[in-house]
Amino acid sequence: MSTPADRATGAAGWATARERSGPRMLALMRWIALTAGRRVSRWVLHPISLYFVLFGGEASRQSRRYLTRVFERPAGFADVYRHIHTFAATLLDRVYFLQDRLGEFRIAHTDVHWIDERIARGEGQFMIGAHFGSFEALRALGVDQGRRVAMVMYEDNARQINETLAAIAPNARPHTIALGRLGAMLQLRNWLDDGGVAGMLADRTLPGPAMRSRTLVLPFLGAPARFSDGPFRLAAMLRRPVVFIAGIYRGGDRYELRFEQLADFGAEHADTDALIRATVERYVALLEALCRDAPYNWFNFFDFWADADADAS
Repeated sequence: MSTPADRATGAAGWATARERSGPRMLALMRWIALTAGRRVSRWVLHPISLYFVLFGGEASRQSRRYLTRVFERPAGFADVYRHIHTFAATLLDRVYFLQDRLGEFRIAHTDVHWIDERIARGEGQFMIGAHFGSFEALRALGVDQGRRVAMVMYEDNARQINETLAAIAPNARPHTIALGRLGAMLQLRNWLDDGGVAGMLADRTLPGPAMRSRTLVLPFLGAPARFSDGPFRLAAMLRRPVVFIAGIYRGGDRYELRFEQLADFGAEHADTDALIRATVERYVALLEALCRDAPYNWFNFFDFWADADADAS
């Protein structure tokens, strides 16, 4: 039987865990990337990936567990290696995206009209994604096309992300809106009202209450998993349409950006709670389809199903 302490280290415990690569290591990766170039730097990823497969401990174990679920067969060494290497490749590419070196990549996109039509009318767009592929690819598309893109995240995570980005791109000034701070909701509303694009990731829960959210246990890759409806309640409070986003890494220099409308909270609804639940269910279904389409792009290296398993026991 799991204890509260055990469960805190599960799907919600990510919030207290620091990335294993500190600012010095990220600064070194930045130096290698910008000095040697992307083609040479990518060769360095192979020994790094091999090290984490062999000695990565929890990350490699949870990679194997996730891949076993998505493939519906036991995941092997090569599967885990490719998963870790894909993550490392997208981390390296952060440097180039944040340096606005878009010429390094071939970026395809589908249904970006979900964003551009609203921007053309002088309206903002609220987007919800996952720890899947690269959000930096989406940010780069925004800069390239004149779209102002901000990342919305919880305060502690925002601080960690800003430290990480400062290490790999000290001259970049990506815009973040940290929830939990006084005036964060007004800042987000003003950003959207001014025609900005705001993105938030919704595939992790937080320990304790957050944003008056509820946790839903939904089927995901063949087993129950916990998802917070907090980001969707935020969209409902702001009375905004919500678009699902994903920046899929397709290998080499190729990225694919996908956009799909999830729900429109801008209109009147008889039962907002029912709409929020239906939207979360649609989000989970889209995320599951993405995981099956591009399985090595999902970067949640912890026991994602732990709390839901405990609830079911």
